[in-house]
Amino acid sequence: MGDSCEVDITLAVDKGDDQEAWRRAVARRLNLPPARVASVELLKRSIDARKAPVRFRLRLLVGIDSPLPPEEPVPLSFPGPSPQARRVVIVGCGPAGIFAALRCIQLGLCPVILERGKDVSARRFDLAPVLREGRVIEDSNYCYGEGGAGTFSDGKLYTRATKRGPVREIYETLVAHGAPAGILTEAHPHIGSNLLPNVVKALRETILAAGGEVHFQSRVEELLLDEVGSRLEGVATADGREFRGEGVILATGHSARDIYLLLLRHDVSLEQKPFAMGVRIEHPQPLIDGIQYHLDLGRERPGVLPAARYRLATTLECRSVHSFCMCPGGFIVPCATANDEVVVNGMSLSRRDSPYANSGIVVGIEPEDTVPWQAEHGVLAGPALQREVEKSAKKAGGGGQVAPAQRLVDFLRKRESQNLPGTSYFPGVRSARLEKLLPEFIDLRLREGLRRFGKSMKGYLSEEALLVGFETRSSSPVRIPRDSSSLQHPGVAGLFPCGEGAGYAGGIVSAALDGRKCAEAVEKFVR
Repeated sequence: MGDSCEVDITLAVDKGDDQEAWRRAVARRLNLPPARVASVELLKRSIDARKAPVRFRLRLLVGIDSPLPPEEPVPLSFPGPSPQARRVVIVGCGPAGIFAALRCIQLGLCPVILERGKDVSARRFDLAPVLREGRVIEDSNYCYGEGGAGTFSDGKLYTRATKRGPVREIYETLVAHGAPAGILTEAHPHIGSNLLPNVVKALRETILAAGGEVHFQSRVEELLLDEVGSRLEGVATADGREFRGEGVILATGHSARDIYLLLLRHDVSLEQKPFAMGVRIEHPQPLIDGIQYHLDLGRERPGVLPAARYRLATTLECRSVHSFCMCPGGFIVPCATANDEVVVNGMSLSRRDSPYANSGIVVGIEPEDTVPWQAEHGVLAGPALQREVEKSAKKAGGGGQVAPAQRLVDFLRKRESQNLPGTSYFPGVRSARLEKLLPEFIDLRLREGLRRFGKSMKGYLSEEALLVGFETRSSSPVRIPRDSSSLQHPGVAGLFPCGEGAGYAGGIVSAALDGRKCAEAVEKFVR
């Protein structure tokens, strides 16, 4: 009977998939004859590009003297609820809502999902008017619809939320529904906007097969409260239908500002929270490859290496300036939810083979930074600030979803760009002085942060770098309070604020984990 252990090794990039090279490296690491290394299994792979030459870092599960038995995957079980199953209303069909529904099914509850947008197949067709005509379909776009904002924003799964719940189970659920198995072993996994729609569709089919319900084009416009207003019994949609359940999981995402207004209309308390705003920066991908992989000028990236990514962060006057949603080999896309605004975000396909790299560069904003907007907008000062910048971007762009843009070097020198480099942003860009469109406190910190990034990442402050305005929806500026134990709103029983829009998540995986937690909280509530 052999032993097993986990072993970390580093290998040249041309040996990253060579299992014989794995065995030899493990034997050297353990000071064993190679013949005793009977089997190796990849647990995690990452790239070490801190210095040349770039290498792969592998974590392996090793069988010594005898091969490890193949691990039998535990089948995911989503049994259909009994006819007596209690109904749970879930508002929003993003990752928080989907994974809340899956967990409800496992707990014997019947989920009823209401989504203001369309199913993922129909939603794809509604992206064409945004890209080609600059016309936003306000309930079906890059932010609204089945799968949420992440469906057409790369499907990045990297998270630090390991203490919030079973991250591995989230990944395994996605793989069981068609995501590439590589997300189980890559250090920075992503699915790709071309593959994620089919995964989302398969997740919906599982929910329906287990007896759950999914209702599209069902925008929630009313809360169904009991007579004293202390218990939420359900919701009503724009077409007059009512959906009642034992609990309501509110998982509407960071752009559903009308939901905040609805809650305030019913005296449901909200809170301001920190958020971030800034720009999208775009470089030629070969430039980022050369910087990150220490390549000589003109040398192409080795084919075994993926398009290079980066992560940048600094602190200025107690405020973070950092990269956000970095998309190697990606595209900048229009993410407005109304026709009087311009908003940008990033995405990439599974191949990440676009000639451009883009990332949000955003400035942290605290509630005290929004004081000038609080007198008129109160707790919604953050969304008011977002809207002001988004509407300024619309005006500066000149029409449709054309975005204001500026060369990075010109932004740092406070001058208008006489011409602009090529861009992946399909609706087009128009030269503008971005600092004139941003509040001064954001502009100053953004400018200094970019200068610092240029010092830490030589070549980043390139003539070819383009800033596109504006990245305003990195997170919600509003939190819907909830009790830390019951996860219910402290003033309204049966209301379970959930996910990114409620202020409790910051990406696909953390939102999915929060959805699971809220489903478990509902089950305890109705038990």
